Amino acid sequence: MAHRNLKCSRRWYVSVFLFLFPIMNPVSTVTHYSVPEEMDEGSLVANLATDLGLDTRSLSNRKIRVDVVGNKKYLDIKKDTGELFILERIDREFLCPLKTATSCFLKLDASVENPVRMFNIEVEIVDINDNAPHFRRGTMHLDISESSPVGERFSLNNAADPDVGTNSVKNYHLSSSEHFSVEIQTGRDGTKFADLILKKPLDREKQAVHNLILTAVDGGVPARTGTASIIVRVLDVNDNAPSFEKAKYVVDVMENSPIGSLVIKVNATDLDEGSNSEIVYSYSLYTSERTQKMFNLNPENGEIRVKEMINYEDLKLYEMEIIASDKGPNSVSGQCKLTIQVTDMNDNHPEISIKSFQSPIKEDTPTDTVIAVVSVSDKDSGDNGIVDLRVPDNMPFKLRESSDNYFELVVSEPLDREKVPEYDITFTVTDRGSPPLSDNETMTLELLDVNDNVPQFPQSFYTIRVMENNAPGALLSSLTAFDPDLHENQYLVYFIIEKEIANTSMSMLFSINPENGNLYALKTFDYEIEKEFLFHIEARDSGSPPLSSNVTVHIIIVDQNDNAPVIVSPWRAHGSVVEEKIPRSTDKGSLIAKVIALDTDSVHNSRITYQFLQVTDATLFSLDQYNGEIRTMRMFSYRDPRHQRLVVVAKDNGEPALSATVTIKLTTMETAVKAYSDMTEEPLEYDIFSDINLYLVIGLGSVSFLLLITILVTIVIKCQKPKPSKAAPPSRNSVISERNSTIADSTLVSNDAYWYSLFLAETRKGKLVVRQPLPKGSRYIVSSIPRGTGLTDTSDSAASTLQASTTSSSSST
Repeated sequence: MAHRNLKCSRRWYVSVFLFLFPIMNPVSTVTHYSVPEEMDEGSLVANLATDLGLDTRSLSNRKIRVDVVGNKKYLDIKKDTGELFILERIDREFLCPLKTATSCFLKLDASVENPVRMFNIEVEIVDINDNAPHFRRGTMHLDISESSPVGERFSLNNAADPDVGTNSVKNYHLSSSEHFSVEIQTGRDGTKFADLILKKPLDREKQAVHNLILTAVDGGVPARTGTASIIVRVLDVNDNAPSFEKAKYVVDVMENSPIGSLVIKVNATDLDEGSNSEIVYSYSLYTSERTQKMFNLNPENGEIRVKEMINYEDLKLYEMEIIASDKGPNSVSGQCKLTIQVTDMNDNHPEISIKSFQSPIKEDTPTDTVIAVVSVSDKDSGDNGIVDLRVPDNMPFKLRESSDNYFELVVSEPLDREKVPEYDITFTVTDRGSPPLSDNETMTLELLDVNDNVPQFPQSFYTIRVMENNAPGALLSSLTAFDPDLHENQYLVYFIIEKEIANTSMSMLFSINPENGNLYALKTFDYEIEKEFLFHIEARDSGSPPLSSNVTVHIIIVDQNDNAPVIVSPWRAHGSVVEEKIPRSTDKGSLIAKVIALDTDSVHNSRITYQFLQVTDATLFSLDQYNGEIRTMRMFSYRDPRHQRLVVVAKDNGEPALSATVTIKLTTMETAVKAYSDMTEEPLEYDIFSDINLYLVIGLGSVSFLLLITILVTIVIKCQKPKPSKAAPPSRNSVISERNSTIADSTLVSNDAYWYSLFLAETRKGKLVVRQPLPKGSRYIVSSIPRGTGLTDTSDSAASTLQASTTSSSSST
């Protein structure tokens, strides 16, 4: 639509121009035309024939034509009508490229024939606004220092417009900017120029590049424009100091951190660029040498690393001032403060210090007595520096805190040196760090002995068996007591507590070594006289006060087979042969004789067995090995010898065995004599037994009565007898064993009861028992006299002898 409007205006302009031109120049010899450029091909410029006064009807015969002078043929004429038209589009800027030309003409020569005539024609090409302004460079680069003052000018490339006159560049416009504006300058040839004006200071750190658009506007209608980009790069000036992210840094570092480990990396920034923004880090003068020695600062990247081993206990806080300087011509710097807090690490063992320690102490030290003062410490802090002190639980001690980190070791239980003579007390201190650290120290506590233990015998009652016939001075036993105390408290002295037995002092029978407790016999003992002794031995220590204890000693005399059997029946003179007469008509199984042997040894050694040593006819007689009875095994025959010789041996049960023999010579008689076995049935036996029984009852009753009286008198004397001067002092742990028995100590027991029992047994069998002295120191002999042997007439004398013997025995008892 705009193009049509342009063409219509062009035609109107041409027509008006051609219409007025002849009137204005009626007498000119040169015909002038003005046409706008860029008219379409075929567009009518003017009717040249009419304008030249030629007859249009004769034009074809006159051959009218137009020649262009020195230019391309842009115009031509119609030969039949004489109209001048556009042959080719005309571009004024191309046809007249010089910007200085104010007008542009095409010169034509028109000619006709018949007659020949020449005409000069000038066609002015009128400029139209068909070209927009344009810049030779679409982008302009400007480097402006940020320190440039306000109002400074910067030349810009001007825009070019091939159009002329009013259609050329008339004005410039700058895009909106708070820092820049544009000012238009006019050259001598009327060309318009634009200067860039700085109207506000630049700051590269805020905006390093400014992008502007410069627009050139021509004066045509409508106006045409052209644009160019202006890139303003603000040049840096070292006007910014390096700045840290924080003015103050606080960082924690663990003590004992490895050397070279990173603590922190400080970062400073400089808004400048280039060397103005390159930063170097350093310590300020306010940073101590100790701090600089502990930490290394990298000047290039600001890394702070551990340089030496950090110890919390040496210094807990490090302060430093770090400077960041740029590398600009006029270097500027910034600074920050850095505080390094050392975090405690549980790297210090707790320490124990024994302030006082009392050793040795007495074992009777009271409880709650302070024996040691201990202090503990830990160089760490927090839980790492809180410590706990303890001692073993299995010891009679406990800790009591007296003040801050001071403890007292006190006795918590009674001490006993005899159980534990010394204690290795280990103090263990442990902190509460993670992991916890500990330390310990061991002290040895010695206990001093106190005489608090009585001597102790391994047994409370000693039974010592002593073989009779011992040698005087023989060692019987070692009665050693034990005292767990020490030194003089354990030195023991032994002695026999004096007592008399049958008017005989114990010190006359026994002796004890006061140093080691060895008990000795001072005499030879005879089991047949003395069978046992009962007395006390005391052990006394040397403490102050001394303590003692006693023990009961029971001496038992052990029998030896030192007495051979004594044959008491059949009685015979020493070394003689017993002769017996028996009827030849004696029946089988008849009792011929009975051998009785006695042994004063103990029961075991006094067990006697009988056997034939020699016998004339072994088929005629038998001997009971236990009771010594000799009986016939068959009746005598006429072939049997009249005299029979029997040798009987009585052997005891000792080791070695002792024995005695008796020889019995039997003579058989043909007389009618009653058998020995029948004699035991006569009434005389009962008479004799009845008489003897009376004596026995009287004798036994007397002996028993006298024995009872003796025991009672002895008890009364013992109870009223004052204590000997050498008796041991009372002891809190002494145990004196008292035996409330009716057995008199070391009583010499007589064998009278045995003789009476034997007498009673024999008389019940119809025999008369006679008690007579025996050889080799024996006290008595018992003879068994059978009835009917012709010895019955001696019964009265035997009875009297027995009574006398009984009386003598009772008196001695």
